[in-house]
Amino acid sequence: VRADCGFAAQPYVVCQVQKPGKDIVEVVLKPLSQSIGARPGQFVLAAFHDGPHFRGCREFHPFTISALTSNGELSLGIKALGDCTRHLQTVECGVSVRIQGPFGTFLAEQPTGPSLWIAGGIGITPFLAVLRTGPLSHPVQLVYLYRTKEDAAYLDELLAFAKAQPKFNLTAKDSGTNAPELSELLPKSSELKGLDCFLCGPPGLVTAAVALVLGQGVAAEHIHFERFDFR
Repeated sequence: VRADCGFAAQPYVVCQVQKPGKDIVEVVLKPLSQSIGARPGQFVLAAFHDGPHFRGCREFHPFTISALTSNGELSLGIKALGDCTRHLQTVECGVSVRIQGPFGTFLAEQPTGPSLWIAGGIGITPFLAVLRTGPLSHPVQLVYLYRTKEDAAYLDELLAFAKAQPKFNLTAKDSGTNAPELSELLPKSSELKGLDCFLCGPPGLVTAAVALVLGQGVAAEHIHFERFDFR
């Protein structure tokens, strides 16, 4: 009951709004009292209420954290996937938000060895949160897939990370309306077996990627994934 009614939620307010891609809005939320103790890779339940010229849908929806700051602010990347998230594309500064969480363990235990990240669409957000916390301590290869250049949220920022961090390698690919040829984008089988694999994106992409890396000999305990199928 506490979760459904929001009794355990903390009050936040939208203090910044950006449009990093088509049908995607990123909001920066400032805590009005106690901030939540979140880590990169986790998600929250957020209900957007009213602002100066915005009327929120007031429903709790799950959103993955795309950035965290030392002063308790957090960012959420929101893709227009349903009625409420489409309405949130017009959110403005000053909108009140209730936050529950954090939840999830995705990326909670970062390996000390090399990793492969596979992101589809808005599934880039948990990886972005890690990159925004500071330089990587181990080599990471990111395969970022999106339909068109318009859908390539945060691509310029990712390219800047790849240029600035020698341990970060980026492969960005637009797949159009067809399923991407993952086998052509991933490391060779001999290289895959030594990697921890983290996958986040639409269910179809994650399912195909998991089957592929398993078939290439990666042990199940080295495959970690999260599907983005909420509305």
